[in-house]
Amino acid sequence: MKILLVGSGGREHALGLGLHADPECTELHAAPGNPGIAAFATCHPLDVSDNGAIVNLAQDLDVDLVVIGPEVPLVNGAADVLRAAGISVFGPSKAAAALEGSKNFAKEVMADAGVPTAHSFTCSTKEEIEKALDAFGAPYVVKDDGLAAGKGVVVTRDRQEALEHALACKRVVIEEFLNGPEVSLFGISDGKTVIAMQPAQDFKRAHENDSGPNTGGMGAYSPLPWAPSDIIEDTHKKVLAPMVAEMAARGTPFVGLLYAGLALTDHGTRVIEFNARFGDPETQVLIPLLKTPLATLLYKAATRNLEGVTLEWKNQSAVTVVLAAQGYPTAPQTGGVIGEFPTIEETMIFHAGTSENEKGLVASGGRVLTVTG
Repeated sequence: MKILLVGSGGREHALGLGLHADPECTELHAAPGNPGIAAFATCHPLDVSDNGAIVNLAQDLDVDLVVIGPEVPLVNGAADVLRAAGISVFGPSKAAAALEGSKNFAKEVMADAGVPTAHSFTCSTKEEIEKALDAFGAPYVVKDDGLAAGKGVVVTRDRQEALEHALACKRVVIEEFLNGPEVSLFGISDGKTVIAMQPAQDFKRAHENDSGPNTGGMGAYSPLPWAPSDIIEDTHKKVLAPMVAEMAARGTPFVGLLYAGLALTDHGTRVIEFNARFGDPETQVLIPLLKTPLATLLYKAATRNLEGVTLEWKNQSAVTVVLAAQGYPTAPQTGGVIGEFPTIEETMIFHAGTSENEKGLVASGGRVLTVTG
């Protein structure tokens, strides 16, 4: 099987290793990839927001499967264009990816599917925003309705900070604060069948002791020994399966990775958000623990053939830590030279914001490396 992996981050490095390890994967390409992925795949320059370029590359390479990592091409409809060209793709359509592209849309689907979530108001004027903030009180939860690279959510007790963030967005979802530990639980879906992966927990704040601004994620671990023993079955029954069924009923089946961000509250599990792709950095702990061959699994999802498939996991734990550039997430300093990596047993280093120039390997993004052990 020839596979094209779209993306360039630590998530894609982890996915690439998983795909490459499956004997069914005979040829692996990545676009644009990164220096870490280039060690085991052929990388091609590509603008991931250019749907035409993605399709042309997939056709030129005559691949059997395209796996789309980041949210931007999904929300832009890359999967639709690939499917229209007769290419199997693991990744939801533009209509289905709106679960991540619009917080308000996700709330509407959850309401119709009977999926438990926080009470909320969708606001687009200052008057609506202030009314919603006062209705819920502190701590205030303000979410940009659209994509914001994991940095569009502000949780604060400072009403002025909440108001300023809301006014900086075109449209916002303001909701009640959900008190309880947060969990990431992914479902692999073929549009009708969805299989739950084991849970992970990620850490969003930039600084020590859960302080600082929200980021795309600074670390993660899996499994979660403290979580309820039935969390996978319960989330599948109450969250993943109803959402997949509702999207199918709407005529927009969800084929790809449905990421449920959950809060385990005193009143039960509540959905904080949905994403339409693998989480970063949760993927960097989940893929190393997955025994089920990844390329075969994602191909079955892409070709609507998941029924009867079960997942196997290693009886191990994994922890990942993100190495970020100084100033991340607000003003990361790029261009710094990255030295040689030490060789540490049972440790994996995933490239994220890296590139190569005349100086060697350099930092080119906010989150630079992810180290998993």
